[in-house]
Amino acid sequence: MAALSITPSLLEPGLWRSDPSLERYQVQGGGSIVVRLQAGDTITIHDPQGRQVGEVIAFDKNGSPAPGGLGNHPVQKPTGLGSILTNRGLNTRPLAQRLSALGITLDDALAIPVFAPDSPPGEEVAFTASDELTCLICAPGDSMSVEEQHPPTPLIVWVRRSDLQGDTDPVLPDPLANPRLDFRIERCTARDFTVRAGEFIQIIDVAGRECSDFLAFTESKLNQGIERGLDPTATRTLMGAAYPGPGLFSKFFDQDMQPLVEVIQDTCGRHDTFGFACSSKYYEDMGYFGHPNCSDNLSNVLKDYGVAARRGWPAINFFYNTRIDDHNALYLDEPWSRPGDYVLLRALDDLVCASSACPDDTSAANGWNPTDIHVRVYSPDNIFSKAVAYRMTPDAEAELTRETGFHPRSSQLTRNFTEYRGFWLPTVFNNAGAIKEYWACREKA
Repeated sequence: MAALSITPSLLEPGLWRSDPSLERYQVQGGGSIVVRLQAGDTITIHDPQGRQVGEVIAFDKNGSPAPGGLGNHPVQKPTGLGSILTNRGLNTRPLAQRLSALGITLDDALAIPVFAPDSPPGEEVAFTASDELTCLICAPGDSMSVEEQHPPTPLIVWVRRSDLQGDTDPVLPDPLANPRLDFRIERCTARDFTVRAGEFIQIIDVAGRECSDFLAFTESKLNQGIERGLDPTATRTLMGAAYPGPGLFSKFFDQDMQPLVEVIQDTCGRHDTFGFACSSKYYEDMGYFGHPNCSDNLSNVLKDYGVAARRGWPAINFFYNTRIDDHNALYLDEPWSRPGDYVLLRALDDLVCASSACPDDTSAANGWNPTDIHVRVYSPDNIFSKAVAYRMTPDAEAELTRETGFHPRSSQLTRNFTEYRGFWLPTVFNNAGAIKEYWACREKA
């Protein structure tokens, strides 16, 4: 088949991809993804490392098996998908929830096998959808034993859309669990919401390079007429960092130095706690009178809770890329966040919250092109691992921090862990001393 052209011909700030009709997905080795196709869409599956078998399982819009919607190909029972769903070492709950939400059952499913155990690196296979389909692409494989050299490896999936239908926004990542709240914050606006203690708040950058100012107030104190909200200065002081991140130093505090939220997961890694949310004065000083701004938007959505309006809010500016340079100057640049990047917070009290989708189109703060923010709230019954996103190379898919095989034991000895190349590693074992630590690693690990 002809080589797939993925080289951008134009670089323009603010655009989330150079070709809106082309989408790229990665199927982790031993994992699967779900892709929705319309008639005429082309899907290309690429095996970069070779020897990775795969399965493509297609369903029509009614949830019935429809392998013929991708052409006339040999089919078989989806044994690979079955092994993935029964693998206790994988978190298959999101996949099961996604299939349930789509009304899909696997009882009569048929899979199109792709690639062979001896396929060469770089092999590709392409299909064209003849109807509206939901496709599962799997890269099955068990964990590699120590004497082998053939672990399950990723497959790359390219989807070429035949008709954009005016929609160029990237697809949202699947929910981490069944959300209690699931809503979009349109660009240049803000929204309020309330959460209970223990609930999880996921703030998603839909198209990438979009800032979101976040405020949270203790609900019980607001009911008493007392405003106690997130305080960037208190947070920096107590955490000893420009902003918290997953791990030991992970909490945001209020003026009374009480923790309000904890960072559980962060796939971006660059945020701001120094500047105000953008304000009318910020734009007026540049000559843009009447420009929408986050501070006014946040004040408007919080007024029904008795929160006094402010000309400038000291908000937590998620995805805002700022730094202080060697000359003591606070500067900004385009955000690091990519489409679908998110921050996952855990509420430590009943909170009144507000988030914005920043309207700044006058600087690189939003890549010169304001876009949407999406928010999901999950039940406290869910369990999410603490993690940051790590990319081995700039074009690699983000991988969340994992625990090593030694974590069950080391976590009993210390709470001091740091992220290192995708794993949580202990930094110190309190009260043991360097010599005992050395012998413990050498003799007892």
